[in-house]
Amino acid sequence: MKKIIITILFFFVAATFIQPVCCYAAADMTGRDEQDIKEVIESANDAPLSSAEYLVVNIEEKNIAKSEGIAESPIEEVTLMTHDSFSVSEEVVKDFEVQNNAKIRFLKAGDAGEALNKAILSKNNPLADIFYGVDNTFLSRSLKEEIFISYESPMLKYVDDKLKLDPEYRLLPVDFGDVCLNYDKRWFANHNIQPPLMLEDLVKPEYKGLLVIQNPATSSPGLAFLLTTISRFGEREAFNFWKKLKVNDILVANGWKDAYWGKFSAASDGDRPIVVSYASSPAAEVHFAEKNLEEAPTDVVTSHGSAFRQIEFAGILKGTKHHNLAKKLMDFLLSRRFQEDIPLQMFVFPANNSAILPDVFKKHAHITKEPALLPYDEISEKREMWIEKWTELVL
Repeated sequence: MKKIIITILFFFVAATFIQPVCCYAAADMTGRDEQDIKEVIESANDAPLSSAEYLVVNIEEKNIAKSEGIAESPIEEVTLMTHDSFSVSEEVVKDFEVQNNAKIRFLKAGDAGEALNKAILSKNNPLADIFYGVDNTFLSRSLKEEIFISYESPMLKYVDDKLKLDPEYRLLPVDFGDVCLNYDKRWFANHNIQPPLMLEDLVKPEYKGLLVIQNPATSSPGLAFLLTTISRFGEREAFNFWKKLKVNDILVANGWKDAYWGKFSAASDGDRPIVVSYASSPAAEVHFAEKNLEEAPTDVVTSHGSAFRQIEFAGILKGTKHHNLAKKLMDFLLSRRFQEDIPLQMFVFPANNSAILPDVFKKHAHITKEPALLPYDEISEKREMWIEKWTELVL
């Protein structure tokens, strides 16, 4: 029976001194696991190990295993398919990977609609284990395609029931935000014009040539804004409203980036002081400003049913070969660690109501109390018809 002496050097760093402490422990380690080793070291030092100190023991044990030819567990890879706007901090990803001896591979597959189409087309031979990015405008379609398996994560207890739209738990809510009008406060002040207060204002003569929107056929916020008008006015009157908007010289961009960073006067050299964006966009303007700002340079229109609540979901794809790891990743997506990273990565709100928001969100991001609503089955049934009708009318 082998005797192994583990030597551990502890370094305690304080503000004004460094105190090295060495301790030695000898024990019969045959058949001992990590907990056994930890108990031996603690008994030798009469004090519990910190996480940093325990890491040293863990590394030493792995080195011993390698020297004796004991194979380590292979790293398991899980693939998360998502849209191009997805973002997460490297350290958050690393936390999951270290905790689960795993590797996350991110597969970005275009905008939300394009990515979902790819997931549907590949359902017999899935490209990933998890899909992140189905929103409520595509919810019914994605569920009808039956590409997800059910998983009721224990982390759902921290999520508002209003965000849980799939009673079979195939798609779990991970974040949400309100799509609405954003406007350039300085532009309106300089031109002595009152900013719009509701959708109806946009067809008035004083707002001619001021609005840039996104094409609902190619943009998620563009589709959300189209649905907002249908919710607000009803289907027939909504398209009459769009006729008036066209007369009032609206500008149509293909996507959010082109509209916001290319045409919106508050964020570019563009000349359009009103844009369709998110109610959290003012927080982004403050966060990314070169100088510290007490007040956001933009504001939003969210009253009178002028904002559409966009909820984003994730789910485990049928055919995954990593069921257990996929479930762990779903739990992690709803954990505070991941959820608290969402606001400053994707500038939407976390679904987990125990997640703490950053100060810039608390001060400058908005959530409407009266979002535009449409039945999800109706959206699924009429979405393509509405987009086609909008295209013929506006473009």
